[in-house]
Amino acid sequence: MNFVSADSIRAAFSAAMSAMYRTEVPAYGTLMELVADVNAATLKAQPELLARLEDTDSLDRISEERHGAIRLGTAAELSMMRRAYAVMGMFPVGYYDLSAAGVPVHSTAFRPVADASLKINPFRVFTSLLRLDLIADEKLRKEAEETLAKRNIFTAGAIELIEIAEKQGGLTQEQADKFVSEVLETFRWHDKANVSAELYHRLHDAHRLIADVVSFKGPHINHLTPRTLDIDAVQAQMPARNISPKAVVEGPPTRKCAVLLRQTSFKALEESVSFTDAAGEWKAGTHTARFGEIEQRGIALTPKGRGLYDALLDKTRARIRPAPDGSNAAEYVRILGEVFEEFPDTWAEIREQGLGYFAYSVADRSKAKSELTAANLDSLIAEGAIQFDPIVYEDFLPVSAAGIFQSNLGDDDTQEFTESPNQKRFEADLGATVLNEFEHYARIERESVEGALKALAFKAAAE
Repeated sequence: MNFVSADSIRAAFSAAMSAMYRTEVPAYGTLMELVADVNAATLKAQPELLARLEDTDSLDRISEERHGAIRLGTAAELSMMRRAYAVMGMFPVGYYDLSAAGVPVHSTAFRPVADASLKINPFRVFTSLLRLDLIADEKLRKEAEETLAKRNIFTAGAIELIEIAEKQGGLTQEQADKFVSEVLETFRWHDKANVSAELYHRLHDAHRLIADVVSFKGPHINHLTPRTLDIDAVQAQMPARNISPKAVVEGPPTRKCAVLLRQTSFKALEESVSFTDAAGEWKAGTHTARFGEIEQRGIALTPKGRGLYDALLDKTRARIRPAPDGSNAAEYVRILGEVFEEFPDTWAEIREQGLGYFAYSVADRSKAKSELTAANLDSLIAEGAIQFDPIVYEDFLPVSAAGIFQSNLGDDDTQEFTESPNQKRFEADLGATVLNEFEHYARIERESVEGALKALAFKAAAE
């Protein structure tokens, strides 16, 4: 039996999701056009960037790159979603506790992990599970649990195809096409709520995100994010396209050498929905949840680098925090840039200080003078025999994610929750352990060093 590759299924699903979201949220199409224009202009203005992307086989993935986000309500939903993602070659990487930032969820990112798979299609979905235990009102918590227990966010066809894929080790082309169609329904927007207007408002008063998770038939995709090569240009040009950006770009400041992840977004849409009244009749209402987001990705940082990043971000926020209304945006950006001057801004310094992860490859075999061992890596680089490129950060930042969430929940949404990370509980609900991102990037770097040294040795033996 001929099976379709998981990478192909993921690419098809990503394309289908993008088409659906463009129809549901027309501003997403405008955003895609803006990002495409900015990326083209950036590559034209920076031929050296274009050359490195071409040399590292990273150029084609940029235009296809997306990440989405969904919020689930129960452990059963999370477990089945993990199984659906696995059919598409997407696996849980990292654990994120957002309770400390006032968002009652904990999360992981499902994504491909192999370099070849990432280059084919780097689709990611930041997947959150509602923390019902953080709802203080016992009566409301029970009502939320009962509401969630009644729904099934997956079609019967989706569940059947997930089980078939697991049993036979893959899907045929016909099955894969049906799988994409069936699973897409889980992410579709539904304008009829599962709850009464009265319960919706009580959930909403507890936290808008709780109302978003509990009140609907499924976990509608709440944003789909393209990758830009210059987020500052996108931020500046959004108003000209009739898109209003959030006041501050989340993440690190503008730098020559981009690190981790920078994100911005436009305000969530107020959408028409219907709720049932006491008589069981449908009554018109509104709900705000879905928005547009853009990201720029930089280098993955080592624990040392991430420690420095976190310390500098904490130092910045001790001096100033972005005001919800954006009134101090310029001052925040200024102070952020000033504080982050402590973080080296050349690839050579970042590598020498062990702050980031790099992929190593052969530059010029004829220049190799030192013995071909990992211990001589620095010498081989200095000689020009080996070169290094930053490894792209494929994951997320909890503070930035919470900042995006909060900016789209409303400026008056200031509920606080006790910080309570519980990775063990999350993994039990997930039915799997999450991959440690630092260990993963370190392995990629280590294997690239071994590969470069073997390639040099092979060339030397052939001469």
